[in-house]
Amino acid sequence: MINVAICGALGRMGTIIGKMVDEDQNLNFIGGIDVRSGEVLGKPVVEAGQIKQYLTENKPDCLIDFTIASASVNNIEVAASAGVALVVGTTGFSEEEEQRIRKATEGIVPIVKTTNFSVGVNIFWQLIRQAAILLPDYDCEVIEAHHRYKKDAPSGTAKTILSILDEEMGAREKLYGREGMTERGNEIGVHVIRGGDIVGDHSVLFSGNFETIELSHRAYDRSVFARGAIRAAKWVPNQPPGMYTMKEVLGL
Repeated sequence: MINVAICGALGRMGTIIGKMVDEDQNLNFIGGIDVRSGEVLGKPVVEAGQIKQYLTENKPDCLIDFTIASASVNNIEVAASAGVALVVGTTGFSEEEEQRIRKATEGIVPIVKTTNFSVGVNIFWQLIRQAAILLPDYDCEVIEAHHRYKKDAPSGTAKTILSILDEEMGAREKLYGREGMTERGNEIGVHVIRGGDIVGDHSVLFSGNFETIELSHRAYDRSVFARGAIRAAKWVPNQPPGMYTMKEVLGL
């Protein structure tokens, strides 16, 4: 039985993940941490300032973090120092924060960190990579849409898409939206939509003369991200220290 705690346990993703952990026969939900104390599914949630004491006393096998970048970095550092394996779905880290994460975890604990835990999105990334290899001279546009409360833009998933395109097609300028008289060059256009309760839509257009190929993924419910996090939580405690993604979890 794998004991799992959740950072952001009272949030939208945290409560979904907590319920799935609680219902899984191979996992044991022991509670978690949030900006305020409370209770989820009869398990205690402590205030964020008590995370070190909480992890020391409860010794979870895995800590799942779906919070915000500034809080997540501290959570990761404390968990790593306590020897707790990590599953991190938080996005929007700065380069300095990424360096802190690498320093805190490298050679110390296993961590699955990705911008999207959806199984479908991870396959989507593979398809984008293959298309980019086959269509190196095509124009590219990336479009993403999320709910009105999402803070980081573009999304972490979109940034991963851009990274894949750069790896396979060569680095191109990124143009975030267009306005005025802007003749297209060799840039990648990036377009961000925020509104309502959109869970997560991502599309990539590869356009050549007389044809366009569009690859897209649409999430209809946050549970698709939670299911991926659950798979990662079952996988990561048995791995040697290192930085992993869902590619390793899924064996892609």
